[in-house]
Amino acid sequence: MAEKNFYVTTPIFYPNANLHLGHAYVTTLTDVIARYHRLVGDTTYFLTGSDENTQKILSAAADAGVTPQQFLDDKVEGFENLFKQLNISYDQFIRTSDEKVHWPGAVALWKKLDAAGDLYKKQYEGLYCVGHEAFITEKDLVDGACPDHGTAPERIQEENYFFKLSKYTQTIKTKIESGELCIIPESRRHEILSLLAEGLQDVSFSRPRTPMSVGIPVPGDTTQVMYVWCDALSNYITALGYGQDETLYKTFWPANVHIIGKDILRFHAAMWPAMLLSAGEPLPKSILVHAMILSGGRKMSKTLGNIIDPQELLQEYGTDAVRYFLARHISPFEDGDITREHFKDAYNADLANGLGNLVARIMQLAQTHLSAPVELEYKPFPKEYTDAFERFEINKAADHVWGRIQALDQKITEMAPFKVVKEDEEKGRGIIIELVVELACIDQMLEPIMPQTSKKIIDAIMTNKKPENLFPRKE
Repeated sequence: MAEKNFYVTTPIFYPNANLHLGHAYVTTLTDVIARYHRLVGDTTYFLTGSDENTQKILSAAADAGVTPQQFLDDKVEGFENLFKQLNISYDQFIRTSDEKVHWPGAVALWKKLDAAGDLYKKQYEGLYCVGHEAFITEKDLVDGACPDHGTAPERIQEENYFFKLSKYTQTIKTKIESGELCIIPESRRHEILSLLAEGLQDVSFSRPRTPMSVGIPVPGDTTQVMYVWCDALSNYITALGYGQDETLYKTFWPANVHIIGKDILRFHAAMWPAMLLSAGEPLPKSILVHAMILSGGRKMSKTLGNIIDPQELLQEYGTDAVRYFLARHISPFEDGDITREHFKDAYNADLANGLGNLVARIMQLAQTHLSAPVELEYKPFPKEYTDAFERFEINKAADHVWGRIQALDQKITEMAPFKVVKEDEEKGRGIIIELVVELACIDQMLEPIMPQTSKKIIDAIMTNKKPENLFPRKE
Protein backbone atom coordinates (compact mmCIF):
# COMPACT_ATOMS: atom_id res chain seq x y z
CA MET A 1 0.00 0.00 0.00
CA ALA A 2 1.42 3.37 -1.05
CA GLU A 3 2.09 5.76 1.80
CA LYS A 4 0.00 8.91 1.84
CA ASN A 5 -1.19 11.76 4.02
CA PHE A 6 -4.31 10.95 5.97
CA TYR A 7 -6.46 13.46 7.85
CA VAL A 8 -9.36 12.27 10.00
CA THR A 9 -11.65 14.23 12.33
CA THR A 10 -14.34 13.69 14.93
CA PRO A 11 -17.15 16.19 15.40
CA ILE A 12 -16.35 18.85 17.96
CA PHE A 13 -18.46 18.28 21.06
CA TYR A 14 -20.55 20.68 23.11
CA PRO A 15 -19.02 21.03 26.60
CA ASN A 16 -22.40 21.82 28.15
CA ALA A 17 -22.44 18.38 29.83
CA ASN A 18 -20.25 15.34 30.37
CA LEU A 19 -19.54 13.13 27.38
CA HIS A 20 -21.65 9.99 27.04
CA LEU A 21 -21.15 6.62 25.39
CA GLY A 22 -22.00 7.97 21.93
CA HIS A 23 -19.13 10.47 22.21
CA ALA A 24 -16.84 7.71 23.45
CA TYR A 25 -17.85 5.59 20.45
CA VAL A 26 -17.20 8.12 17.68
CA THR A 27 -13.88 9.14 19.26
CA THR A 28 -12.74 5.53 19.67
CA LEU A 29 -13.85 4.69 16.12
CA THR A 30 -11.82 7.62 14.82
CA ASP A 31 -8.83 6.62 16.92
CA VAL A 32 -8.88 3.04 15.62
CA ILE A 33 -8.91 4.35 12.05
CA ALA A 34 -6.08 6.82 12.76
CA ARG A 35 -3.94 4.13 14.42
CA TYR A 36 -4.46 1.80 11.47
CA HIS A 37 -3.28 4.43 9.00
CA ARG A 38 -0.21 5.17 11.10
CA LEU A 39 0.48 1.45 11.26
CA VAL A 40 0.47 1.08 7.46
CA GLY A 41 2.85 4.03 7.14
CA ASP A 42 0.52 6.91 6.29
CA THR A 43 1.41 10.35 7.63
CA THR A 44 -1.67 10.80 9.78
CA TYR A 45 -3.29 13.76 11.52
CA PHE A 46 -6.19 13.19 13.94
CA LEU A 47 -8.30 16.14 15.12
CA THR A 48 -10.92 16.35 17.84
CA GLY A 49 -12.13 19.18 20.04
CA SER A 50 -14.94 21.18 21.61
CA ASP A 51 -17.53 23.60 20.24
CA GLU A 52 -17.53 26.37 22.83
CA ASN A 53 -19.07 29.50 21.32
CA THR A 54 -22.68 28.54 21.98
CA GLN A 55 -25.68 29.78 23.93
CA LYS A 56 -25.84 26.39 25.67
CA ILE A 57 -22.62 27.20 27.51
CA LEU A 58 -23.99 30.43 28.95
CA SER A 59 -27.10 28.65 30.20
CA ALA A 60 -25.20 25.70 31.63
CA ALA A 61 -22.65 27.95 33.34
CA ALA A 62 -25.39 30.09 34.88
CA ASP A 63 -27.12 26.95 36.17
CA ALA A 64 -23.82 25.78 37.69
CA GLY A 65 -23.14 29.18 39.29
CA VAL A 66 -19.74 29.67 37.64
CA THR A 67 -18.34 31.85 34.88
CA PRO A 68 -18.57 30.52 31.31
CA GLN A 69 -14.78 30.14 31.13
CA GLN A 70 -14.65 28.21 34.41
CA PHE A 71 -17.44 25.98 33.18
CA LEU A 72 -15.72 25.40 29.84
CA ASP A 73 -12.34 24.61 31.37
CA ASP A 74 -13.89 22.12 33.77
CA LYS A 75 -15.88 20.30 31.08
CA VAL A 76 -12.98 20.25 28.61
CA GLU A 77 -10.76 18.78 31.32
CA GLY A 78 -13.39 16.06 31.67
CA PHE A 79 -13.29 15.47 27.89
CA GLU A 80 -9.53 15.15 27.92
CA ASN A 81 -9.58 12.82 30.93
CA LEU A 82 -12.07 10.51 29.22
CA PHE A 83 -10.00 10.52 26.04
CA LYS A 84 -6.90 9.71 28.08
CA GLN A 85 -8.68 6.78 29.70
CA LEU A 86 -9.78 5.56 26.26
CA ASN A 87 -6.18 5.94 25.02
CA ILE A 88 -7.21 8.35 22.25
CA SER A 89 -4.16 9.33 20.18
CA TYR A 90 -5.34 12.66 18.77
CA ASP A 91 -2.78 15.07 17.34
CA GLN A 92 -4.74 18.17 18.29
CA PHE A 93 -7.65 19.10 20.53
CA ILE A 94 -9.13 22.33 19.19
CA ARG A 95 -11.25 24.69 21.25
CA THR A 96 -13.33 27.19 19.33
CA SER A 97 -12.92 29.70 22.15
CA ASP A 98 -9.17 29.79 21.38
CA GLU A 99 -8.58 33.25 19.96
CA LYS A 100 -5.07 32.40 18.72
CA VAL A 101 -5.61 29.00 17.10
CA HIS A 102 -9.21 29.10 15.88
CA TRP A 103 -10.47 32.65 15.47
CA PRO A 104 -8.09 33.93 12.75
CA GLY A 105 -9.00 31.09 10.40
CA ALA A 106 -12.72 31.53 10.97
CA VAL A 107 -12.36 35.25 10.20
CA ALA A 108 -10.35 34.45 7.06
CA LEU A 109 -13.06 32.07 5.86
CA TRP A 110 -15.82 34.62 6.57
CA LYS A 111 -13.96 37.20 4.51
CA LYS A 112 -13.72 34.79 1.57
CA LEU A 113 -17.44 34.11 1.68
CA ASP A 114 -18.06 37.84 1.77
CA ALA A 115 -15.67 38.46 -1.11
CA ALA A 116 -17.55 35.85 -3.15
CA GLY A 117 -20.74 37.89 -2.64
CA ASP A 118 -22.36 35.10 -0.64
CA LEU A 119 -23.18 37.04 2.54
CA TYR A 120 -26.00 39.55 2.90
CA LYS A 121 -27.87 41.17 5.78
CA LYS A 122 -31.62 41.06 6.33
CA GLN A 123 -34.35 41.04 8.94
CA TYR A 124 -35.42 37.56 9.97
CA GLU A 125 -38.14 36.10 12.13
CA GLY A 126 -38.19 32.42 13.01
CA LEU A 127 -38.38 29.67 15.61
CA TYR A 128 -35.09 29.19 17.42
CA CYS A 129 -34.23 25.99 19.30
CA VAL A 130 -31.50 26.56 21.88
CA GLY A 131 -30.86 22.80 22.06
CA HIS A 132 -30.02 22.66 18.38
CA GLU A 133 -28.48 26.15 18.32
CA ALA A 134 -30.52 26.51 15.15
CA PHE A 135 -33.68 27.94 13.62
CA ILE A 136 -36.28 25.28 12.89
CA THR A 137 -39.58 25.30 11.01
CA GLU A 138 -43.16 24.65 12.07
CA LYS A 139 -43.14 21.30 10.24
CA ASP A 140 -40.21 20.16 12.42
CA LEU A 141 -42.27 20.49 15.60
CA VAL A 142 -44.23 17.77 17.38
CA ASP A 143 -47.08 19.14 19.48
CA GLY A 144 -45.42 22.54 19.34
CA ALA A 145 -42.07 21.32 20.67
CA CYS A 146 -38.73 20.28 19.23
CA PRO A 147 -38.92 16.46 18.88
CA ASP A 148 -35.29 16.04 19.97
CA HIS A 149 -35.34 18.27 23.04
CA GLY A 150 -39.00 18.35 24.03
CA THR A 151 -38.98 22.13 24.47
CA ALA A 152 -40.89 24.79 22.63
CA PRO A 153 -38.64 27.00 20.46
CA GLU A 154 -38.43 30.73 20.95
CA ARG A 155 -39.81 33.06 18.29
CA ILE A 156 -37.03 35.49 17.47
CA GLN A 157 -37.01 38.52 15.22
CA GLU A 158 -33.60 40.02 14.47
CA GLU A 159 -31.29 41.31 11.75
CA ASN A 160 -28.62 38.81 10.73
CA TYR A 161 -26.15 38.08 7.99
CA PHE A 162 -27.31 35.27 5.72
CA PHE A 163 -25.24 32.86 3.64
CA LYS A 164 -26.38 32.01 0.09
CA LEU A 165 -26.60 28.29 0.71
CA SER A 166 -29.26 27.92 -1.99
CA LYS A 167 -26.71 28.99 -4.62
CA TYR A 168 -24.74 25.75 -4.16
CA THR A 169 -27.52 23.16 -4.11
CA GLN A 170 -26.90 21.75 -7.58
CA THR A 171 -23.11 21.79 -7.33
CA ILE A 172 -23.14 19.84 -4.08
CA LYS A 173 -25.68 17.39 -5.50
CA THR A 174 -23.45 16.77 -8.53
CA LYS A 175 -20.35 16.22 -6.41
CA ILE A 176 -22.13 13.72 -4.16
CA GLU A 177 -23.66 11.86 -7.11
CA SER A 178 -20.28 11.64 -8.84
CA GLY A 179 -18.57 10.36 -5.70
CA GLU A 180 -16.22 13.33 -5.49
CA LEU A 181 -17.79 13.89 -2.07
CA CYS A 182 -18.42 10.39 -0.76
CA ILE A 183 -21.17 10.00 1.86
CA ILE A 184 -21.00 6.71 3.78
CA PRO A 185 -23.14 4.62 4.20
CA GLU A 186 -25.39 4.60 1.16
CA SER A 187 -28.52 5.23 3.24
CA ARG A 188 -27.10 8.57 4.40
CA ARG A 189 -26.09 9.44 0.86
CA HIS A 190 -29.69 8.96 -0.25
CA GLU A 191 -30.87 11.02 2.72
CA ILE A 192 -28.77 14.06 1.85
CA LEU A 193 -29.57 13.75 -1.86
CA SER A 194 -33.28 13.84 -0.97
CA LEU A 195 -32.71 17.02 1.00
CA LEU A 196 -30.81 18.55 -1.91
CA ALA A 197 -33.59 17.57 -4.30
CA GLU A 198 -35.96 19.76 -2.25
CA GLY A 199 -33.54 22.67 -2.64
CA LEU A 200 -31.44 24.30 0.06
CA GLN A 201 -32.53 27.56 1.69
CA ASP A 202 -30.23 30.43 2.64
CA VAL A 203 -29.26 30.26 6.32
CA SER A 204 -28.70 32.75 9.10
CA PHE A 205 -24.97 33.13 9.58
CA SER A 206 -24.70 35.59 12.47
CA ARG A 207 -26.47 36.71 15.64
CA PRO A 208 -26.78 40.19 17.17
CA ARG A 209 -23.98 40.89 19.61
CA THR A 210 -25.08 41.53 23.20
CA PRO A 211 -23.17 41.98 26.48
CA MET A 212 -23.75 38.25 27.08
CA SER A 213 -22.75 37.09 23.60
CA VAL A 214 -20.05 34.50 23.09
CA GLY A 215 -18.32 33.95 19.80
CA ILE A 216 -16.25 35.54 17.09
CA PRO A 217 -17.10 39.13 16.09
CA VAL A 218 -18.14 39.48 12.45
CA PRO A 219 -15.32 41.19 10.49
CA GLY A 220 -16.21 44.82 9.91
CA ASP A 221 -19.43 44.70 11.95
CA THR A 222 -19.06 44.80 15.72
CA THR A 223 -22.85 44.55 16.17
CA GLN A 224 -22.82 40.88 15.14
CA VAL A 225 -21.08 37.64 16.12
CA MET A 226 -20.62 34.65 13.86
CA TYR A 227 -23.31 32.03 14.14
CA VAL A 228 -22.30 28.46 14.90
CA TRP A 229 -21.94 27.35 11.26
CA CYS A 230 -19.03 29.49 10.13
CA ASP A 231 -17.52 29.25 13.60
CA ALA A 232 -17.82 25.55 14.43
CA LEU A 233 -17.55 23.97 10.98
CA SER A 234 -14.43 25.94 10.16
CA ASN A 235 -12.54 24.14 12.96
CA TYR A 236 -11.55 21.42 10.50
CA ILE A 237 -9.32 23.88 8.65
CA THR A 238 -8.50 26.45 11.36
CA ALA A 239 -6.83 23.61 13.30
CA LEU A 240 -4.50 23.22 10.31
CA GLY A 241 -3.50 26.88 10.40
CA TYR A 242 -5.90 28.14 7.74
CA GLY A 243 -5.54 31.91 7.47
CA GLN A 244 -2.26 31.84 9.42
CA ASP A 245 0.66 29.46 8.97
CA GLU A 246 -0.89 27.09 6.44
CA THR A 247 1.83 24.42 6.43
CA LEU A 248 -0.45 21.78 7.95
CA TYR A 249 -3.36 22.92 5.79
CA LYS A 250 -1.35 22.45 2.61
CA THR A 251 -0.21 19.03 3.84
CA PHE A 252 -3.46 17.51 5.06
CA TRP A 253 -6.41 19.30 3.45
CA PRO A 254 -8.73 18.07 2.03
CA ALA A 255 -9.68 15.77 4.89
CA ASN A 256 -9.82 12.09 4.01
CA VAL A 257 -12.80 11.59 6.27
CA HIS A 258 -15.00 13.55 8.67
CA ILE A 259 -16.62 11.13 11.12
CA ILE A 260 -19.95 12.43 12.43
CA GLY A 261 -23.30 11.37 13.88
CA LYS A 262 -26.41 11.26 11.73
CA ASP A 263 -27.98 14.23 13.57
CA ILE A 264 -25.46 16.63 12.01
CA LEU A 265 -25.40 15.16 8.50
CA ARG A 266 -27.01 18.11 6.69
CA PHE A 267 -24.62 20.59 8.26
CA HIS A 268 -21.58 18.59 7.14
CA ALA A 269 -22.85 17.33 3.79
CA ALA A 270 -24.63 20.49 2.63
CA MET A 271 -23.60 23.59 4.55
CA TRP A 272 -19.90 22.82 4.99
CA PRO A 273 -19.35 21.92 1.31
CA ALA A 274 -21.19 25.09 0.29
CA MET A 275 -18.94 27.20 2.49
CA LEU A 276 -15.83 25.59 1.01
CA LEU A 277 -17.13 26.03 -2.55
CA SER A 278 -17.82 29.69 -1.84
CA ALA A 279 -14.30 30.15 -0.46
CA GLY A 280 -12.73 28.30 -3.38
CA GLU A 281 -11.33 25.54 -1.15
CA PRO A 282 -11.33 21.77 -1.83
CA LEU A 283 -14.09 19.61 -0.37
CA PRO A 284 -13.40 16.77 2.08
CA LYS A 285 -13.09 13.40 0.35
CA SER A 286 -15.62 11.55 2.47
CA ILE A 287 -18.04 11.85 5.36
CA LEU A 288 -18.64 8.76 7.48
CA VAL A 289 -21.98 8.93 9.29
CA HIS A 290 -22.07 6.54 12.21
CA ALA A 291 -25.27 5.16 13.68
CA MET A 292 -26.63 5.35 17.24
CA ILE A 293 -25.86 3.24 20.28
CA LEU A 294 -29.01 1.89 21.89
CA SER A 295 -29.44 0.05 25.18
CA GLY A 296 -31.89 -2.82 25.26
CA GLY A 297 -33.15 -1.74 21.84
CA ARG A 298 -34.09 1.75 23.03
CA LYS A 299 -32.43 5.15 22.98
CA MET A 300 -30.58 5.81 26.22
CA SER A 301 -32.39 8.18 28.55
CA LYS A 302 -32.56 9.04 32.23
CA THR A 303 -36.29 8.34 32.19
CA LEU A 304 -35.80 4.75 31.03
CA GLY A 305 -32.84 4.29 33.38
CA ASN A 306 -30.78 2.62 30.66
CA ILE A 307 -27.92 5.10 30.38
CA ILE A 308 -24.50 3.45 30.49
CA ASP A 309 -21.69 5.76 31.57
CA PRO A 310 -18.42 5.01 29.74
CA GLN A 311 -16.56 5.84 32.96
CA GLU A 312 -18.30 2.93 34.70
CA LEU A 313 -17.26 0.47 32.01
CA LEU A 314 -13.69 1.79 32.00
CA GLN A 315 -13.38 1.45 35.76
CA GLU A 316 -14.79 -2.09 35.86
CA TYR A 317 -13.31 -3.59 32.69
CA GLY A 318 -10.38 -1.41 31.63
CA THR A 319 -9.51 0.63 28.55
CA ASP A 320 -8.96 -2.07 25.96
CA ALA A 321 -12.08 -4.04 26.90
CA VAL A 322 -14.18 -0.94 26.20
CA ARG A 323 -12.30 -0.21 22.98
CA TYR A 324 -12.78 -3.83 21.90
CA PHE A 325 -16.53 -3.79 22.46
CA LEU A 326 -17.03 -0.47 20.66
CA ALA A 327 -14.88 -1.59 17.72
CA ARG A 328 -16.32 -5.07 17.22
CA HIS A 329 -19.83 -5.13 18.65
CA ILE A 330 -21.04 -1.76 17.35
CA SER A 331 -21.39 -1.39 13.58
CA PRO A 332 -20.43 2.01 12.16
CA PHE A 333 -23.43 1.89 9.82
CA GLU A 334 -26.29 0.33 11.78
CA ASP A 335 -27.66 1.18 15.21
CA GLY A 336 -25.84 -0.93 17.79
CA ASP A 337 -27.02 -2.19 21.15
CA ILE A 338 -25.25 -2.40 24.48
CA THR A 339 -26.38 -3.55 27.89
CA ARG A 340 -24.27 -4.29 30.92
CA GLU A 341 -25.13 -7.98 30.58
CA HIS A 342 -24.15 -8.07 26.91
CA PHE A 343 -20.89 -6.28 27.67
CA LYS A 344 -20.01 -8.71 30.45
CA ASP A 345 -20.83 -11.73 28.28
CA ALA A 346 -18.69 -10.42 25.42
CA TYR A 347 -15.83 -9.65 27.81
CA ASN A 348 -15.81 -13.15 29.31
CA ALA A 349 -16.29 -15.00 26.02
CA ASP A 350 -14.05 -12.99 23.71
CA LEU A 351 -11.40 -11.56 26.02
CA ALA A 352 -11.10 -13.66 29.20
CA ASN A 353 -11.83 -17.05 27.63
CA GLY A 354 -10.76 -16.03 24.13
CA LEU A 355 -7.77 -13.77 23.59
CA GLY A 356 -6.49 -13.80 27.18
CA ASN A 357 -6.63 -17.59 27.47
CA LEU A 358 -4.98 -18.04 24.04
CA VAL A 359 -2.05 -15.81 24.95
CA ALA A 360 -1.60 -17.60 28.27
CA ARG A 361 -1.62 -21.05 26.65
CA ILE A 362 0.88 -20.19 23.92
CA MET A 363 3.28 -18.19 26.07
CA GLN A 364 3.25 -20.84 28.82
CA LEU A 365 4.34 -23.38 26.19
CA ALA A 366 6.99 -20.99 24.84
CA GLN A 367 8.34 -20.12 28.29
CA THR A 368 8.53 -23.79 29.26
CA HIS A 369 9.95 -25.32 26.09
CA LEU A 370 11.82 -22.62 24.14
CA SER A 371 15.24 -21.46 25.24
CA ALA A 372 15.01 -18.04 23.56
CA PRO A 373 12.39 -15.69 22.12
CA VAL A 374 11.09 -16.55 18.67
CA GLU A 375 12.56 -14.50 15.83
CA LEU A 376 9.69 -12.75 14.11
CA GLU A 377 9.22 -11.80 10.49
CA TYR A 378 6.06 -9.81 10.02
CA LYS A 379 3.90 -10.50 6.99
CA PRO A 380 1.68 -7.96 5.20
CA PHE A 381 -1.79 -7.55 6.65
CA PRO A 382 -4.34 -9.94 5.14
CA LYS A 383 -6.57 -8.48 2.45
CA GLU A 384 -9.77 -9.12 4.44
CA TYR A 385 -8.37 -6.93 7.23
CA THR A 386 -7.13 -4.05 5.07
CA ASP A 387 -10.21 -4.07 2.86
CA ALA A 388 -12.43 -3.76 5.93
CA PHE A 389 -10.46 -0.74 7.15
CA GLU A 390 -10.51 0.91 3.73
CA ARG A 391 -14.32 0.58 3.77
CA PHE A 392 -14.40 1.86 7.39
CA GLU A 393 -15.95 -1.46 8.45
CA ILE A 394 -14.01 -1.60 11.69
CA ASN A 395 -16.28 -4.25 13.17
CA LYS A 396 -15.50 -6.59 10.24
CA ALA A 397 -11.77 -6.00 10.67
CA ALA A 398 -12.18 -7.00 14.33
CA ASP A 399 -14.24 -10.03 13.27
CA HIS A 400 -11.35 -11.12 11.07
CA VAL A 401 -8.93 -10.85 13.98
CA TRP A 402 -11.19 -12.89 16.25
CA GLY A 403 -11.61 -15.46 13.51
CA ARG A 404 -7.83 -15.85 13.55
CA ILE A 405 -7.86 -16.10 17.36
CA GLN A 406 -10.43 -18.89 17.27
CA ALA A 407 -8.56 -20.72 14.49
CA LEU A 408 -5.31 -20.56 16.46
CA ASP A 409 -7.04 -21.82 19.57
CA GLN A 410 -8.43 -24.73 17.54
CA LYS A 411 -4.96 -25.42 16.13
CA ILE A 412 -3.58 -25.87 19.64
CA THR A 413 -6.35 -28.32 20.47
CA GLU A 414 -5.81 -30.32 17.28
CA MET A 415 -1.99 -30.36 17.27
CA ALA A 416 -1.62 -30.81 21.05
CA PRO A 417 1.93 -29.41 21.26
CA PHE A 418 1.97 -30.01 25.04
CA LYS A 419 1.82 -33.76 24.23
CA VAL A 420 4.01 -33.75 21.13
CA VAL A 421 6.88 -31.95 22.86
CA LYS A 422 7.12 -34.79 25.38
CA GLU A 423 7.34 -37.44 22.65
CA ASP A 424 9.34 -35.52 20.03
CA GLU A 425 10.96 -32.44 21.53
CA GLU A 426 12.15 -30.93 18.24
CA LYS A 427 8.80 -31.39 16.51
CA GLY A 428 6.97 -30.01 19.54
CA ARG A 429 9.18 -26.93 19.63
CA GLY A 430 8.51 -26.38 15.93
CA ILE A 431 4.78 -26.36 16.55
CA ILE A 432 5.19 -23.93 19.46
CA ILE A 433 7.25 -21.58 17.30
CA GLU A 434 4.49 -21.65 14.65
CA LEU A 435 1.96 -20.75 17.32
CA VAL A 436 4.06 -17.82 18.58
CA VAL A 437 4.55 -16.51 15.03
CA GLU A 438 0.80 -16.61 14.37
CA LEU A 439 0.14 -14.93 17.73
CA ALA A 440 2.50 -12.13 16.70
CA CYS A 441 0.59 -11.66 13.43
CA ILE A 442 -2.66 -11.43 15.38
CA ASP A 443 -1.03 -9.02 17.78
CA GLN A 444 -0.06 -6.67 14.97
CA MET A 445 -3.69 -6.54 13.79
CA LEU A 446 -4.84 -5.87 17.35
CA GLU A 447 -2.72 -2.74 17.71
CA PRO A 448 -5.23 -0.18 16.33
CA ILE A 449 -8.09 -1.68 18.32
CA MET A 450 -6.40 -2.62 21.62
CA PRO A 451 -3.01 -0.86 21.74
CA GLN A 452 -2.24 -1.54 25.41
CA THR A 453 -3.02 -5.24 25.08
CA SER A 454 -1.04 -5.42 21.86
CA LYS A 455 2.01 -4.03 23.63
CA LYS A 456 1.67 -6.52 26.50
CA ILE A 457 1.49 -9.43 24.05
CA ILE A 458 4.48 -8.38 21.97
CA ASP A 459 6.49 -7.71 25.14
CA ALA A 460 5.66 -11.25 26.29
CA ILE A 461 6.77 -12.67 22.93
CA MET A 462 10.00 -10.66 22.89
CA THR A 463 10.90 -11.75 26.43
CA ASN A 464 9.55 -15.29 25.97
CA LYS A 465 7.48 -15.04 29.14
CA LYS A 466 3.87 -15.71 29.93
CA PRO A 467 2.25 -12.36 30.83
CA GLU A 468 0.04 -11.74 33.81
CA ASN A 469 -3.62 -12.53 33.30
CA LEU A 470 -4.66 -10.06 30.59
CA PHE A 471 -8.40 -10.27 31.18
CA PRO A 472 -9.50 -11.72 34.54
CA ARG A 473 -12.89 -13.33 34.22
CA LYS A 474 -15.85 -11.40 35.63
CA GLU A 475 -18.33 -13.39 37.69
